[in-house]
Amino acid sequence: MTDAYPWQQTLWEQLAGRAQHAHAYLLHGPKGIGKRDLAERLMARLLCQRPNGTLACGQCKSCHLLKAGSHPDNFMLEPEELDKPIKVDQVRELVAFVAQTAQLGGRKVVMIEPVESMNVNASNALLKSLEEPSGDTVLLLVTHQPSRLLPTIKSRCQQVTCPLPTKAQSHAWLASALPETDQARRDDLLTLSAGSPLLALSLHQQGVHEQRALVTEGVKKLLKQQQSPSQLADAWTAVPLLIVFDWFFDWAQLILRYQLTEDDDELGMADMRKVVQYLAQKSRPAKVLEVQAWILEQRQKVLGKANLNRALLIESLLAHWLQLPTGR
Repeated sequence: MTDAYPWQQTLWEQLAGRAQHAHAYLLHGPKGIGKRDLAERLMARLLCQRPNGTLACGQCKSCHLLKAGSHPDNFMLEPEELDKPIKVDQVRELVAFVAQTAQLGGRKVVMIEPVESMNVNASNALLKSLEEPSGDTVLLLVTHQPSRLLPTIKSRCQQVTCPLPTKAQSHAWLASALPETDQARRDDLLTLSAGSPLLALSLHQQGVHEQRALVTEGVKKLLKQQQSPSQLADAWTAVPLLIVFDWFFDWAQLILRYQLTEDDDELGMADMRKVVQYLAQKSRPAKVLEVQAWILEQRQKVLGKANLNRALLIESLLAHWLQLPTGR
């Protein structure tokens, strides 16, 4: 088990040092700041038979079983497939687990991540276990988007705000994780991840620089009428849909900001500054707001795991984008 991240140390000492624990914690904060790692450390500490202060010992039977992924008193609930919802049948398995007696005679610990992946039926099926878990059971819920949770879920948990790293901490951590990359590239990664260092590392590992270059060059060719929306939809199949919508939403925001301030320092990353400035000068603010609202609406559908036709959605996005300088 790795050490707590520097920005989590105070919170970790508060949580792990408690004599009595809540029956359910809701760990919330932006994606990429180490919430799941914090939950896994706490899970290990709660299950450990011979804890060393705030740390799991790493040597007892419970620690060995947890490390092997075969602890009988631990239940992990997450989507069965990437970007798919947590199903109600999965929650029913969790409910049955909570009702059982702990096999090692200590606590039972459940971790759910990300909680917002549960649909309404799954969330409702969890409520009874959240309110009155049997025996000495602790539920650790991890969410990147607490606003998407049912109020009845949130009200049954002790909510824990996970701290964000400072800018200096983010830069220092990413530099140690990616020593082979230069400062400029790490700066771009932190910009793309809104300052979340673990997300920045994940984006780097999935090839975000290449994805970003593909999308920005495509947008430029689109505006020059060198490529069509359907061609770009085919070319962007490897770029995660949520990332595409995040970037276009951010660009719309930058366009609006520049229209208000005409501040060249507010044009965003270098790869799209000229495009943002051009669209800000050629587009009506009302039209930009209209397109931005449409992007936000579609982004919510993507977040909600709606069954969407990816190619048609990107084509529609690009068709809306083409309307900006024309004002239609």
